Amino acid sequence: MESLLILGSIALALMLGAISPGPTFIYVAKNSIAISRKHGLFTALGTGTGAALFGFLAVMGLQAVLLAVPSAYLVLKICGGLYLLWLAYKIIKHAKDPMEQADGETQVMSYAQAYRLGFITQMSNPKIAIIFASVFTALLPKEIPSYFYAVLPMLCFFIDAGWYSLVAVALSAEKPRRVYLKFKKVFDRVAGGVMTVLGLKLIFGMK
Repeated sequence: MESLLILGSIALALMLGAISPGPTFIYVAKNSIAISRKHGLFTALGTGTGAALFGFLAVMGLQAVLLAVPSAYLVLKICGGLYLLWLAYKIIKHAKDPMEQADGETQVMSYAQAYRLGFITQMSNPKIAIIFASVFTALLPKEIPSYFYAVLPMLCFFIDAGWYSLVAVALSAEKPRRVYLKFKKVFDRVAGGVMTVLGLKLIFGMK
């Protein structure tokens, strides 16, 4: 019973974290609206896999390693931030492209690529591992049951992939797609701008 309460508390904390807007939300939303619902869902599976890996690393003590070796965390932050800036550049660069050309991306981007980009986008933010580790440190008992090492990463996956799958389904509906079609240039530039800010924040540690 105590284990269920602990897992429930962790699940609630992870849900609150997952629904907070970030680069993964932007990328899932863009793939869902501009390409297809399936591409959005595969992107969500990729972000969920990244969350599961971060969850596994966190419960194995990644936070302690990164705090003990600050340079390693700095390198991860810079690499992740540069990746987000690259994504922002791509989004803004194609903001003026007509929707017909965007639809052609369906032929260019495979489901495997959508999954991979979702995974990389999630992994580009090492702060997630720190957040997971902080949640686990605060809520886990001193002696962690052995099965938690498998359950917690799975919990991270299902919460993250589940939330972004809902985002993909909701935003790939016809009405959001029509709105995006009408204001594509504006939406893409705003999304690219937000992604740029997130990338710079990650690199420079802006509050």
